Amino acid sequence: MVSRRGFLKSGGLALLGVGLMGGIPGFLAEAAASEKIISPYKKRKTLICIFQRGAMDGLMAVTPFTDQYLKDARPTLFMSAAKTGNNSPLIDLDGKFGLHPSMKSFEALFREKRLGIVQGIGSPNNTRSHFDAQDYMESGTPFNKGTSSGWLNRAVGLLGHDALTPFTAVSMTSAMPRSFYGDNPSVSISNLQDFAIQMRGNPMGANMASKSFEDLYDQTSSGLLKQTGKESFEAVKMLQKTNIKNYTPANNAVYPNSALGNSLKQIAQLVKMEVGLEVAFAESNGWDTHFNQGTENGIFARNVADLSDSIAALWCDLEAYQDDVTVMTMTEFGRTVHQNGTGGTDHGRASCNFILGNDINGGLVHGNMQPLAVENLEDGRDLAVTTDFRSVFSEVADRHLSINNDHILFPDWKGDRIGVMRG
Repeated sequence: MVSRRGFLKSGGLALLGVGLMGGIPGFLAEAAASEKIISPYKKRKTLICIFQRGAMDGLMAVTPFTDQYLKDARPTLFMSAAKTGNNSPLIDLDGKFGLHPSMKSFEALFREKRLGIVQGIGSPNNTRSHFDAQDYMESGTPFNKGTSSGWLNRAVGLLGHDALTPFTAVSMTSAMPRSFYGDNPSVSISNLQDFAIQMRGNPMGANMASKSFEDLYDQTSSGLLKQTGKESFEAVKMLQKTNIKNYTPANNAVYPNSALGNSLKQIAQLVKMEVGLEVAFAESNGWDTHFNQGTENGIFARNVADLSDSIAALWCDLEAYQDDVTVMTMTEFGRTVHQNGTGGTDHGRASCNFILGNDINGGLVHGNMQPLAVENLEDGRDLAVTTDFRSVFSEVADRHLSINNDHILFPDWKGDRIGVMRG
C-alpha cells in the first residue's frame, strides 16, 4: 500500500514520466490546449547548481599570480596579470588573484560584489577518481558510498512544504544526476521543447478523455490530492502554451550556443514562468585537461569562456528575478600544481568555485590558501583542500532556501561556515 504522502510526492511527476517515455497522451494535450492558463505558483527562491565535470583547474581559473612557486611549476602554463606584448593578461581582482581573461564577463559581477569565489575548496576524501569524487560530492557524504540520496534531493525535502508542482526540482540533463537521487520529487528534462505536450490521436476522443482526467481529481475525497493533480496539470499546461522555441531573453542577453548555454536559457524560462522551480541543475563537461590545456587560447580558455558567458547571460536575462536566484558551481577536484609533460595538468585536490547572487558576500576570493611551496602542498603535489565543499554548499542552501538542518542535508558534517553569504 502506497502512503498518501508518498503518492502525493511522486504522483505529480507521473505526467512528466509519461512524457519522457514517449509523449504525454493526447487527452492531456487537448486539455492543455483548450484550458486557460492560470499560474498557481508564486515566485520562489531558486538555487541553480552547475557541475563542471572533469575537474576544473582552479589555479588557472583564479590564479594566485604573485606566487613564484606556481610560476616555476608551470613554465608554459603560468599566466600573469602584467600587460606585456600582445598577450591577454589575467584580470587583477585584488592584487593577489587574477581571473582568466576568457572569463571577462565575470569581472563586472565581481566588482559589483554579486560574485564570490572560494579558492581551495574540495572534498576531504582524497580520491582522484572522477567517478568516486563526483559521487561523493553529489551525495554530500564524502566517506560513504552507500548513501542512497543526493544532497540536492535532501534539500528539496527540507524546503518546508510539500512540492505540489512537478517542477520544484529540475535537472536540464538527459539522465538524472546523482545529486537528485532520492525520495523527493525531481525530474530530468534534456530539452523543454521536446518535452512540451504534443497533440496525438483523435481530437474528439482526446476531448472526452481530458474531461475524464479532470473529473478524476474533481471527484477525489482528498482535498490535497485534488490540489496536487490540478496544480501539476496547470504547470504542464504552461509548458504547452509557452513558445519555447522562439523564446527571447530579456535585456538582449546572449547565451552561448553550447550545451550549458542552452540549459541555462531553459532554466531561465522556467524561473520566469513561475512554475514553482526551487532547485535547478545543469552540467558543463570537458574539464579533464591532461593534454594541451593552453593559456589564453585552447581547451581551458574555451571552457571558462562558455561557463562565464553562460552564467552572465542567465543573470542578465533574470534581471527581474535576481533577488530570488543564486547560482553556484562545483567540480569534483582540481589539477596538479605542476604541469605535466604534455602541456596539461593531472588530477589534483582542491579547486575553486563561483557563487553568484544578490545575497552573496561578493567581490572577495574566500578561503585560506597558503603559498604553493612544496611543504604546503598535499602529497607534495597538489593545492591542499582548506575549505570542505559542505561548508559552502550548506551555507548557500541554508541562507538562500531557508534550510536549517545540516544534520540531514550533510550527515556526519559538523564544520564551520566561511562567510560566502551576507548576514
